[in-house]
Amino acid sequence: MAVFNVLEAVNRSCDKHGDFTDQRYRFGWTGCQACMAERREAEDRERIAQQQADWERARLQNLFRRSAIPPRFEDRSLENYSADLPGQAKALAIAKQYAATFDESEGVSLIFCGGVGSGKTHLSIGIAKELMRGNRSALFMSVMGAVRSVKETWRNSDVSEREALQNLIDPDLLILDEVGVQFGSDTEKLILFEIINGRYENRRSTIVISNLAIDALTQYLGERVVDRLREGGGKLVVFDWPSFRRRAA
Repeated sequence: MAVFNVLEAVNRSCDKHGDFTDQRYRFGWTGCQACMAERREAEDRERIAQQQADWERARLQNLFRRSAIPPRFEDRSLENYSADLPGQAKALAIAKQYAATFDESEGVSLIFCGGVGSGKTHLSIGIAKELMRGNRSALFMSVMGAVRSVKETWRNSDVSEREALQNLIDPDLLILDEVGVQFGSDTEKLILFEIINGRYENRRSTIVISNLAIDALTQYLGERVVDRLREGGGKLVVFDWPSFRRRAA
């Protein structure tokens, strides 16, 4: 390690720290040692803060990537949801409360049903984003996609049916979109029941999104499934206002 000799020493005064001995080496004067120490501490704090920010950004990016939220919906959040009508304001309030109390309401689910383009997916993804900020995992899938991921294991696959189901049961929040978009076979309904029931038994929360009215949705899912979704404070939110997309058009 190089050793530098003091070429000159002068007594000086620092406005902040008072008298000090300033030393000159061949690279220059050292200045106030206390000021130098404070600068180093500030630089260390800034460096640590930047590292933490980088880590948090990488963590969120990883959670978001694993959530499978489609690119079209990447900008959706609770903050940019339009709540011009009383029903929209009520739905937004329920979504915010759900996200805020998620950790204290283990396994509580939501049912969002109503017309197309009314903001059901927007609010669901807004909730997921809030939870991911709190280091919770979320997964967004259409019912057809979820059922397909299980059925594909029946052919040659490195993933077993049990593993495929577990992949849908494990996330802290599962958003099931387009429930009832097609009638579905008994096999598909059984798979859907296995997913929702598995999450119910493991106290995992599910948000079900459907364009069906509640009676048709109950007929599609079955009363057992709907009862499980509404148990423990699970809420049904009806989106009965005009489509955002049609109004924008």
